[in-house]
Order: sequence, then structure tokens, then C-alpha cells
Amino acid sequence: MSQALAHRGPDDAGTWESAPDAAGRGALLTFRRLAILDLSPAGSQPMVEPASGRVLILNGEIYNYQELRRWLVARGETIRSTGDAEVLLRMLARRGAEALPELRGMFALASWDPARRTLLLARDSLGIKPLYLAARSDASSGWTLAFASELRALLASGLLGTPRLDRTAVASVVWNGFVVGPNTMVEGVELLAAGQARVYDDHGALVSSERFWSMPTGSEGRPAGEEELAVTLEESVRLHLAADVPLAVFLSGGVDSSAVANLARRASQTPVHTFTLAFEEEELNEAPFARKIAAAIGTEHREVPLRQGEFVEHLEQAIDSLDQPTFDGLNAYYLSRAIRQAGFTVALVGTGGDELFGGYESFRALPAFHTWSTRLGFLPRAALVEGAQLALSALNPERGAMPRQSRWAKLPEMIRRGDDLLALYQLAYALFLPDFQADLFPGRPEQVRDGLPLETRRLLEAEMQARSGLATVSLLEQRIFLGERLLRDNDAASMAVSIEQRLPLVDTEVVRTVARLPDGTRYHPVGRKSLLRKVGLRGLDPSLFDRPKRGFVLPFDRWIRQGLSGAIDRTLADPQAVRAVGLRPEPVARLWRGFRDGAPGLYWSRVWALYVLVRWCLRHGVRAE
Repeated sequence: MSQALAHRGPDDAGTWESAPDAAGRGALLTFRRLAILDLSPAGSQPMVEPASGRVLILNGEIYNYQELRRWLVARGETIRSTGDAEVLLRMLARRGAEALPELRGMFALASWDPARRTLLLARDSLGIKPLYLAARSDASSGWTLAFASELRALLASGLLGTPRLDRTAVASVVWNGFVVGPNTMVEGVELLAAGQARVYDDHGALVSSERFWSMPTGSEGRPAGEEELAVTLEESVRLHLAADVPLAVFLSGGVDSSAVANLARRASQTPVHTFTLAFEEEELNEAPFARKIAAAIGTEHREVPLRQGEFVEHLEQAIDSLDQPTFDGLNAYYLSRAIRQAGFTVALVGTGGDELFGGYESFRALPAFHTWSTRLGFLPRAALVEGAQLALSALNPERGAMPRQSRWAKLPEMIRRGDDLLALYQLAYALFLPDFQADLFPGRPEQVRDGLPLETRRLLEAEMQARSGLATVSLLEQRIFLGERLLRDNDAASMAVSIEQRLPLVDTEVVRTVARLPDGTRYHPVGRKSLLRKVGLRGLDPSLFDRPKRGFVLPFDRWIRQGLSGAIDRTLADPQAVRAVGLRPEPVARLWRGFRDGAPGLYWSRVWALYVLVRWCLRHGVRAE
């Protein structure tokens, strides 16, 4: 398991084993270290607290560790190291799981308490760092609980026997293009929820489980204003700059990453290094914009060209970096690889701004659609659906051809579900229409609804209460798009090349402050992120950002049709491989043919998601039966 995670910690490795009880039960902890704070042996893990004997392994960073350190020292604690791990260990020794809500950072942690012979597992409040676990009720097997930062480590352990494919996870990939927790691709392995802590005894039995943090509604305290937000953002960036190794900032040329780079330059006492990927495809190349912004901020800037040939050459490693199937994440891999090769270990990114301040089209379209659906509630829903189907009939291809899978083609189903904002959100982002999903993956599991495991859907519905339409969309973007896709993909892709990615906009204090902003201040005009521009881009010419929004994406559509078509064809045209993941070969082949033939309304992500799914299962020997 340790070797399977060597990429996450190439600098050091350590193992600790508890004293066994009379029946031979105990705990074994192993850790791979990417040294960032306190590079001395004092920062090595597993770390043992001398007085209590409590043991800690921590993946991630506790950004407010200096504040917590001062609190501990004031109470008589002597702390040997200069990093965050020992501070966290002392907090846990004093307060146990009650210390978790005070942590400002990204983390997956495990801590063994020898006095109670219990194991605490916890994941950070916003789900930046993943934590996977598998439980076994049969103690005669020699183990009862296993956990790791990546699913691949559990597969490598050999403890799972012949791994079986989780049908709920397949349904999630077919709908979303990625796996929504708590399910994973392997039956019996779950992903701990964001902000969740569990305690297990030495029999592997669950003692307690709680969510120590939930998304704030904004009602907790007085309304916030622009200056309070400015202070909170500046503090977050300053804390995220703490490192004893070289650090860089990814600058795409957009508002979010530019705000982070600008705030970093203002907070840093040393030169700030920025990086941008450059493409030959002019319509996707933001390098010229980033170059001008970097010059205005005053960073030491580098452009890293990525051409189709280089992309294809390293594609196998890039896809293997993804711990679970997803159609995203490769852009983070190539950028992280370039930054690591330049000698940097930490990279700050601007991820999270769109979700907080309404930068996506979903903030405009979904609340409006939901409002009109409510107003038209006096009309028969079936008649509205039929009218939408007639209006779209002109777009339908000839019988037997691949139907459109675009947002407009989803209109009848969205009208049918118009009263449910969560369903609308999921339909808007769905890769395929429900009818084609049923053809592609028959027998959808009962525990999945709208592409979400029922447990996750219930948690989201609870958090959606007492929020405006805009705030609800923000919640869904943060919990699903950001939490279940971007954060997990970016963590796996960056750690694959031993880069720690930090996200100053995905921070509990930032989220709390933004939640207290009035909707008019926070979102309007929708899509502009005006408040983030005012606060994060101070001192910069606004004209640098007066251009249409473009996401940071690779030119996948062109590359799939050219350099990658052979590999995809061999995979998706293999009926045995497709059946092994529970999909029907005929609609898969029809989808691939339609994409190659240029059928309208078929985007590259549809094909790529299925290719990565089948390839991942083949690679890891995970089958539906």
C-alpha cells in the first residue's frame, strides 16, 4: 500500500505498529511524506505524542497551525517541530475529535488513541483531500478496517480479494462523467464525506460517526461587506503561501487565478512565480492574456507549451494518474508535471471562484427555469412536456442515428422535473439523456437518483434548505462539481507528480464570509464575479479581463479525432471489455461512430468518459461480474 502511494510522498516513508491486545488485535499505520513544512526529521510521520502515546498520520496542510501553536504554548505545551503535524497531534491529544472544527486546511488524517484503543479517521470540511476506507466484518480474515488516500492503495493491498465493480459508481459515471461519493468504483470501498469524522475500536467496529462541518447558510452572524471579504481573502492567500520549499501559482489568465496571483504578490516577501500552459490552438490559448496579466502583477512568469504530440506521448501516465474514472483532470496533470519539472513542490490555483461568486451559466439559467416552472404550475405538466418534444422534433436525426445529447435536447425532461432544483441541476450537467442512459446502462441501481447516490442526495437536500435560488446553485456547484469532481481529480493528478496543489478560494473562512454576503452584492450581475474582481484584482487594469469567459481546457475534441482515435476505437469497439463494466456494446459503438462522423450535439466529454471508464476497469482488473 505504501509503495502504491510513493508518488504522493517521495521524500520519506515511515511505519508504526501498535502493541497488540491479548487477541493480537491492533493498528498498523504507514505514511509517505512530501516534505513541505519543517523538512527536518522532526516533521516525519507517523508522529507519536510522548505523553499520551497518541499517533498521527496527516495528508495535507493545516493552514492556521501557527495560531493553534500559540494556543498550545500558552497552555504549557512544548512543541519541537516547526510544522503543522505536531500542532495537530497535540490538539488531538488534548481534545480529540472536538478539535476538528477549529482546523482551517485540507486534510485526511488517521490518529490512534492507545488509551482507548480507538482509531479516528477524518476528512477536511470542504473535501479537498480524499480518504477511502474498506471494512470487513469477518475478523477471521486477519483484518477489519483498511484506509488510504487513494483507491489504488486499497487495490494494491490484496485485502479486497477479487475486486468487484460497484454498479452505483458506474451509473454515476454514465450520468456525471465521474464518481460521486460515498460510492467508489470498487464494491465495499467508500469515500469518507467532506467534514466527516469516524471513530473505530480495535475490533474494527464503528464507535461514532459525525459531520463536524456543514455548508453555512449565511444566517450565522451579521451580513458581510466588501472590506471584510478583502481581509479574509488576503489572509487566506497569505496562509496558503506557507512553505519551506519552492512555490508557484498557476495563472490561466482568468479572474480567479489572476486574483490569487495578485493577492500572493502583495502578501509575499519573495518573488512570485507563475505558470501558464500554452496551446497551438489559438481559440483555446490564454497564454497571451496571462503574459500581460503576469507583467501587470509583477510575477516571474513562464509559459509551458503543450502540443498534441507531447500530449499523446505522456497520455498513458496522465490517465493512470486518475485514481478513479473521470473525464476531467488531465489538464491539472500536465500543468503540475511542468511545474514539478521546473523545481517547484507547491502550486496555488484559483479553483473555487466560479462556485462562490456565480461565474457559471448555471447561476443564470437554473434559477430562472425553476421560477418559470413554478409560475406555470397551473398548466398540465404533460402538455408542456409534449410541446417541448414537438418543438425539438426538427432537431432529431434520422431513425437509427445517434440522437443529440445537448442541453436543449434535455428540455422535455427538465420541464417534467422543473419543480426540483437539484434534479434540474443534475439534468443540465448530465452527459446523456435519460433514455440513452437506460439504453447504455440498463438496470440502473435503485439507490441512485438523478445520477446521485441516495445518501448524497439526502445530504444535499438538507443543506439546500433556507437558501435562495442563487445560493442553492452555489451550494450544488461547490458540493458536486467542485467537491466530487474538480477537487478529487486535481488532487490525484497533481499528487501523481508529487505536487501539492493549494486552493485559497476553497477555504472554510472564505466560504463563511462569502455566505454572509447579500445575494445582490455576491452574485450580481450574474456571471461577472464583480465582487471578486474588485477585491482580488485591485491595482490591475480592468481591461485586462474584458473578454468572454473561457475555461482552462485542453483541445480534446481535435486531439480525440486525430492522435487518440486509434486507442479509443480499440477500447470502445471491444464488446467484451464494454460488457465487463456493465455497458451495452451496441449503443457504445453507436455513440463512438456518431462522434467520429460529426453528429450534432455530441461533445468530446461523452466519448472520453466512457473510454476512461472501460480503460480504468481493464487496467485494475475490476469487473461487473
